[in-house]
Amino acid sequence: MFRYYLKLGILSIRKNPVLSTLMVAAIATGIGAFMTIINIDYVMSGNPIPHRSDVLFHVQLDNWDPYEAYHDPDIPPDQTTYLDSRALIAAGKARRQVVSYRTGRVIEPQGEDQLPIQVSSRSTSADFFPMFDTPFLYGSGWDKAADDNVEYVVVLGKEINEQLFGGEDSVGRTVVMNGDSYRVTGVLDNWEPMPRFYDVSNGAFDEIEGVFLPFSVSIELDLDSNGNTSCWKMPAEGGQEAFLNSECIWMQVWVELHGEDEVQDYLAYLDAYVESQKELGRFPRPLNNRLKNVMEWMDDQEVVEDDVQVLLGLAGLFLVVCLLNTIGLLLAKIMRRSGDIGLRRALGASRRAVFTQHIVEAGMIGLAGGVLGIGMTWLGLQGIEILYGEFEFISRVIGMDWVIIFAAVGLALVSALSAAIYPTWRACSIHPASQLKTL
Repeated sequence: MFRYYLKLGILSIRKNPVLSTLMVAAIATGIGAFMTIINIDYVMSGNPIPHRSDVLFHVQLDNWDPYEAYHDPDIPPDQTTYLDSRALIAAGKARRQVVSYRTGRVIEPQGEDQLPIQVSSRSTSADFFPMFDTPFLYGSGWDKAADDNVEYVVVLGKEINEQLFGGEDSVGRTVVMNGDSYRVTGVLDNWEPMPRFYDVSNGAFDEIEGVFLPFSVSIELDLDSNGNTSCWKMPAEGGQEAFLNSECIWMQVWVELHGEDEVQDYLAYLDAYVESQKELGRFPRPLNNRLKNVMEWMDDQEVVEDDVQVLLGLAGLFLVVCLLNTIGLLLAKIMRRSGDIGLRRALGASRRAVFTQHIVEAGMIGLAGGVLGIGMTWLGLQGIEILYGEFEFISRVIGMDWVIIFAAVGLALVSALSAAIYPTWRACSIHPASQLKTL
């Protein structure tokens, strides 16, 4: 029977090509606009590390101005000072702990025909790689001893390794950066968490750094931060040493904690640490330490801008308008076929059969609209990339996967079937006698 309804649907669509085309176009346009924004929101607000996001916590300590909160209402800074970062890592109160900040290096050429490479780098600690589950193409990260002994080691990104060594296994080889030689311990495989959760303060959608080197080495070399640095009071005179001992915030600290008990224990440690610092004249504000897991942290930092949410709402309203137009077109189509429907009813077709027939036809129109809507979504994403291509992160949030494709088709089917309910009910309400009089 379903095949019979499919045949009737095809005949009906072919009999009214203009109305059918308009309905498909209305659904496709609404789906394309809505799914374009959905795709961007989906990529930007997705969980970048779903298998570990509930055990990774960003640390916030409130060392800010006693007379003014870092952010209203009473929100502590989003980064930490060198003094506090070093103390927290040295204490080792979590299963793993990471301190990091963004720097910049110039890789000196290996051969005469190579040019220097300016690369974004990250100074961090050994736990960065196992804690954030980074994939390795060759080798691995360094160990804690390399941090403690200030060893000049480096982990290369895949792209940098291809530029320097043609993509070969470079573990054990030497890379010269700003006059200093580093031993390669590992090469990362493709790793592009979206958003870049471990440092949203310095660009949640920026590219992953090309090289990673020990935090202790960067401090020894006085490597400046290339990220955000904020101070509520100016450092004392004394150059780099004074800056390191100041209340300026420029580092990110993450810890790995499993279960509520570990979270509460670590918060208790943070409170005790701050109380001890208060005795030294630091932390003039009331206790305000916080731990937020990955998704809580991204939500707190509003990684997805409010503008995207507004656009999503407008796209949803546009989809509703397109569906209302589809309802009107379906209703007009059914009214034009009222004589045929009355004849079918007079020949013995039940209301259920008439309802099923038109629902199947609406499903076919919705399927066609969904397939066309995928193309409209792709065009919408390409348009956004053309308009905002000057922003580097755009290319990383533009893309379609199978989730979006299936969602587009599914939404189109649901939308078409929903739009068909009222017109189909009207079709079932047609009395055979009133239509046979006009034949």
